[in-house]
Amino acid sequence: MPKNDLRVWGIGTSRTMRAHWMLAEMDVDYELRPIGPRTGETLTEEYLRLNPRHKVPVIEHGPFVLAESAAIINYLSETFPAPEGFFVPGDPVRRAALNEWCFFVMTELDAHPLYVIRRHLQLAHIYGEAPRAIQSAREYFCEQIDGMMKKFPDGMASLMPEGMSIADILMVTCLDYALTLEIPLPQTLLAYREGIVERPAYRRACEINFV
Repeated sequence: MPKNDLRVWGIGTSRTMRAHWMLAEMDVDYELRPIGPRTGETLTEEYLRLNPRHKVPVIEHGPFVLAESAAIINYLSETFPAPEGFFVPGDPVRRAALNEWCFFVMTELDAHPLYVIRRHLQLAHIYGEAPRAIQSAREYFCEQIDGMMKKFPDGMASLMPEGMSIADILMVTCLDYALTLEIPLPQTLLAYREGIVERPAYRRACEINFV
């Protein structure tokens, strides 16, 4: 392992992208295990010892093992020094404000509508076709985005006024996936995304994650 004793398992999805992006932002060296979902690689005895739910990503930091992409990037943000301009809250009020964004993205955008679409569109051979569920999920995603935009002024460069944060990593990876599904996004939100994806760390992470 590298000197910081960190290993990352998983590539190829928006969720694995989050771990690689966070580490690129922090310029942290790590060992990569480039396994993909539903390839059989997550069902090996070695991997199931780390994550019996056989999902990616997973990180090992010394003896500590952690799954779930949002938990991983939160842990990394609090474990390694943040670069200049990357916001890590130091008090309960600002942490709560950050968590509000993170929980919104993970529950109302990622886990509900986007994953429903993925299950019944790209993984229909496993979970079955469900056109009505897909349409309902698309409508729900757009409804949540419309509500979110009431807190999203023109020219907003990051979700937190203090600067780039883990909430932006979660949001932009969801927006990236929504765009692959041809879900329409407001122009203000597209402009926000364009500003974020210009970051060198985003580009480095894409090169690692989407090989």
